[in-house]
Amino acid sequence: MHGPAHRHAFVKPPRAPRRPSVATWHGVELVDDYAWLKADNWQEVMRDPAVLDPDIRAYLDAENAYCEAQLAETLPLQEELFREMRGRLKEDDSSVPAPDGPFAYYTSFVAGGQYPLVCRQARSGEGEAVLLDGNREAEGKPYWDLGSFQHSPDHRLLAYASDDKGSELYTIRLRDVATGIDLPDCIPDTRGSVVWANDSKALFYVRLDEHHRPLLVYRHIVGTPVEDDVLVYAEKDIGFYVAVSSTQSAKFIVIDAHDHQTSEVRLIDADAPLEPALVVEPRTTGHEYSVEHHGDKLIITTNSEAAEDFRICEAPVSVPSMENWRELIPHRPGCLILDTVLYRDHMVRLEREGSLPRIIVRQFADGAEHVIAFPEEAYSLSIAPGYEFDTATLRFVYSSMTTPAETYDYDMRTRSRTLRKRQQVPSGHNPADYVTRRLYAPAPDGETVPVSILYHKSTPLDGSAPVLLYGYGAYGISIPASFSTTRLSLVDRGFIYAIAHIRGGKDKGYRWYTDGKLARKAHTFTDFIAAGEYLVAQGLTRRGRIVANGGSAGGMLMGVVANMAPELFLGIIADVPFVDVLNTMLDKDLPLTPPEWPEWGNPITSREEFEIIHSYSPYENVEAKAYPHVFAYGGLTDPRVTYWEPAKWVARLREKNTSENLILLKINMEAGHGGASGRYEQLREMAADYAFALKISGLAAAPAGQKERAA
Repeated sequence: MHGPAHRHAFVKPPRAPRRPSVATWHGVELVDDYAWLKADNWQEVMRDPAVLDPDIRAYLDAENAYCEAQLAETLPLQEELFREMRGRLKEDDSSVPAPDGPFAYYTSFVAGGQYPLVCRQARSGEGEAVLLDGNREAEGKPYWDLGSFQHSPDHRLLAYASDDKGSELYTIRLRDVATGIDLPDCIPDTRGSVVWANDSKALFYVRLDEHHRPLLVYRHIVGTPVEDDVLVYAEKDIGFYVAVSSTQSAKFIVIDAHDHQTSEVRLIDADAPLEPALVVEPRTTGHEYSVEHHGDKLIITTNSEAAEDFRICEAPVSVPSMENWRELIPHRPGCLILDTVLYRDHMVRLEREGSLPRIIVRQFADGAEHVIAFPEEAYSLSIAPGYEFDTATLRFVYSSMTTPAETYDYDMRTRSRTLRKRQQVPSGHNPADYVTRRLYAPAPDGETVPVSILYHKSTPLDGSAPVLLYGYGAYGISIPASFSTTRLSLVDRGFIYAIAHIRGGKDKGYRWYTDGKLARKAHTFTDFIAAGEYLVAQGLTRRGRIVANGGSAGGMLMGVVANMAPELFLGIIADVPFVDVLNTMLDKDLPLTPPEWPEWGNPITSREEFEIIHSYSPYENVEAKAYPHVFAYGGLTDPRVTYWEPAKWVARLREKNTSENLILLKINMEAGHGGASGRYEQLREMAADYAFALKISGLAAAPAGQKERAA
């Protein structure tokens, strides 16, 4: 172990009082010594953090003070990392304007500004107008987040949503673009998304219920009292989420009710917003589908008829139910359809096969298709649909772990591409100085786990380099091998940065997801451990030299692998970690619990699912053993992973840990799931994570040559 890791400041770590709470489920007695850290009035705390129980606040304050003391010696390093990261950020950056009729809309930042500006200009590129200045809106607020924003079809109003607590209770406001003044219309407690009808008078939004769940779709008419808003749809199954959007054609408002395995879509004619919503196809457990519109047809991406990786069908708008679906794009096992976007003359789909994405462009006229792909071993590719339907221009964004993001406009007729923007790194970045590779780690059951790695070309590959191994592995979310300016600060100091594309994501098709959930959840954990072991076997690092990192459901992964293979890891960085899985899934009143049962299992009704979750839930499985260094982060107003999860976990770790390694907890008392809201404050949080990794790795004082590269 490197010396700096054990130079702990002599401050006594907090010890949470043990106040046992006992519950019995399926004949199993659960004793929770730290249940008291969950505030009885947690829902009130989401709205007003000042009402937190004083005993709980005192404990969290003590943990924050201890964390600050232990990391005090890294403050100069944190500041150095922050300056580097900020130096790679183009401070006056802006997105590529997206045309819509006579205007083009974009976001921008001003130098020194923490928050985005919503702007527009004439389609010709002249006459910039700032519609919303996030820095002005956030003045005097410790937290402020801009949710979604949508201009009205007549371009006269801007609907925008903001949250000033971090609790994801967004308030929607309407701004008169001509005057810059907000209308009296003010809609609280929403999910934050807004969709306009084509008359620019009606808009649709999702309101949260008393349990913080997005179940209610309302229609608001501009200029009328919010109390008069009409409930358009109420989801009765508390295990479902509801979202609103619109088709690319702007013909339909889309109401999508879904959980993690089933969906049901309703459509409202955007030209007749007072008409009722009509169901496309009633829900059937396990059937997922999404809907787009083209002419007199609906285009439906569906996993029906055992199409695990999805197929694409069409159906008449007039009779859209499944018996009228006709297949356009057949299912190809292992080729996952990720997204389908329609334009007047073209259908575009984003696919992933062999863990790499590609774009397929299809002409409606004759069905001819062509592919947009890239040659690198690992890269990220995404579609930016824009506002317009009657266009032959497709916008997409490409990057890799060495290549900064490139935004292209692609002419789907001529197949020519125009580079509209290349991400600038003001302090300089030479892709040739870095190496990115894709490895395949053998899992215990014979599967191979893709691992994307990035390192500086001068990093010795003799086993001495520390590794930061990132993982997520849930909800079918795949972590792209995309460019990041922040991770260069680790790589320039000798770290190898690795992403384990483990089961629970969809990197190798939909089965990669289903093979890492419910009864097969353990694959997520063993895949991650296998990735770490493979990096050791390849001679890139050694056991006890890996710092694992994950957030939210990936933070749960961190808790599990700390229990399963503590000797493999030097440290664990767990951001907003979902580590109290069993107790959370047993509490049906928490916001996300019912919708999460299809992902993790319902331990209330199923003894088998109770036992599966109990077998891996990080909090219950903390034992007396030597744990690696742990740095856990949470947010007081987080409605997704509530603050008491990392607090309870750290309390039990500190009680059981037999090593002298650091166990640290930082709770942001003014933020929620996403951490600090300002872009510079987010960099400071990242700098703290990286300083922790460098401290325990013995690289807090980087060699001169590496410092020169990092400068």
